[in-house]
Amino acid sequence: MECKDCSKTMWVSVVAFACLTLLALTVWLGFKARNEFRQYKFIGIPIERNTISVTGEGKVTSIPDIATVNLGTTIERKTVAAAQAENTRIMNAVMAKLSEFDVEKKDVQTTNYGINPQYDWNDGKQTLRGYTVNQSVTVKIRNLDNVGDIIGAAGELGANQVGSLNFTIDEPEKLRAEARLKALQAAKAKAEALAEVVGVKLVRVVSFDESSSAPVPGPRFYDFNMAKEAAGAAPAPVIEGGSAEVTVNATVTYQIE
Repeated sequence: MECKDCSKTMWVSVVAFACLTLLALTVWLGFKARNEFRQYKFIGIPIERNTISVTGEGKVTSIPDIATVNLGTTIERKTVAAAQAENTRIMNAVMAKLSEFDVEKKDVQTTNYGINPQYDWNDGKQTLRGYTVNQSVTVKIRNLDNVGDIIGAAGELGANQVGSLNFTIDEPEKLRAEARLKALQAAKAKAEALAEVVGVKLVRVVSFDESSSAPVPGPRFYDFNMAKEAAGAAPAPVIEGGSAEVTVNATVTYQIE
């Protein structure tokens, strides 16, 4: 009889434990379902925060270290072969002169080569006059002291298409990183000053955005080199690269409390 009571008590305990476990599981599932529903309800709806947004500007000025220029020819002759021969003679001479200025082959790129017929109109009739050959190369000049001499030498050798002279910076990302740091520092200083005025505390950065610009200066032409002109050679223009300014504007949003 005593063993039967023990078994009954044990069975009651098991049933009670199972009921409690089921109740706890039901409560947990209820809370989870509610949370999932609330999360689903607010999907796509931004959570409002107490924030302030400030902007900062950073500028870095540097001297350009690379120049690029287009050198080329437009040759017209009676036949294609004659025009090509003259063009080849001039451009080969220009390439040889560039090597004398230590311009490497990797820094010279052919950007145009074309052959076109030329016509005259007489009494409403079209007459073939000849052919033009056009060729141009873009030259990257790493020693800026040679820019004027290279342009002058190309002209002396017969290149009659010279232009698109630009100065730039070989590794602008380094300057952009420096300008970005200045912009962030300026934005932080502005945010701290604003927080102090309105009596709030900066908690953390919520978002960050930036825009940058790197205007490239145009060339500056000065008087011709009078010494070369006096010697009877074509004068080389004196060209200055000026300076380039990299600007970064940063917008930083802070959470406040």
